[in-house]
Amino acid sequence: MTVTDMFRLDGKVVVVTGASSGLGVAFAEAFAQAGADVVLGARRADRLAETARLVEAAGRKALVVQTDVSDPDSCTNIVALAVEELGHVDVLVNNAGIGTAVPSTRETPEQFRGVVDVNLHGCYWMAQACGRVMEPGSSIINISSVLGITTAGLPQAAYAASKAGLLGLTRDLAQQWTGRKGIRVNAIAPGFFDTEMTEQYPPGYLESREDRIPMSRKGDPAELAAAAVFLASPAGGYITGQTLVVDGGMTIT
Repeated sequence: MTVTDMFRLDGKVVVVTGASSGLGVAFAEAFAQAGADVVLGARRADRLAETARLVEAAGRKALVVQTDVSDPDSCTNIVALAVEELGHVDVLVNNAGIGTAVPSTRETPEQFRGVVDVNLHGCYWMAQACGRVMEPGSSIINISSVLGITTAGLPQAAYAASKAGLLGLTRDLAQQWTGRKGIRVNAIAPGFFDTEMTEQYPPGYLESREDRIPMSRKGDPAELAAAAVFLASPAGGYITGQTLVVDGGMTIT
């Protein structure tokens, strides 16, 4: 196997949650280009058609499944359908996530719990469902955030707590499953990329953060997707329990 061959995922089946927009679309397209069939999950199933088209344009199969990751039964369902239709699940990209920017003295229990239910609980239910069917050599990638490591000037307690919790979940699942099941579990902590979430930020907010980014720019989603392909592929075969920070250097400032 050559070095470039080590980044291929031919014959693999990848589940991507939150695949209806933003980074989820980039992940799905990148994995298809690397040779994998892709199972696309999102609450807004009507918006998955364009993502499916991108996967199929790369010559791979796309399976669309309406999924609410905060519901354990919904997580079990997408995995069961993936196995039924495509035979197996080799990679999970736990990308579904939501965010709020509410001052902590005013945040309601429903707002806080809603974020944690999707960002942390949802990742656990998806990992649990996949962990039950994955074979040795499989990979789980949890999409955390630099806000699980540092702060960035907005009141985001629920989001930051959920993303920091995801780093602990990653480590624990890796120590449980890598040796016993042969499943590698890693996390990616993205910096600022254009998503529906960043569109909700106050005007000028992202520009005001650039002085903390040595590369002085937002990331390109393709750069983040390439990092995920690396972690899932044989090229990342000796990496588990780790967090790969893809932030243009923001967390070193």
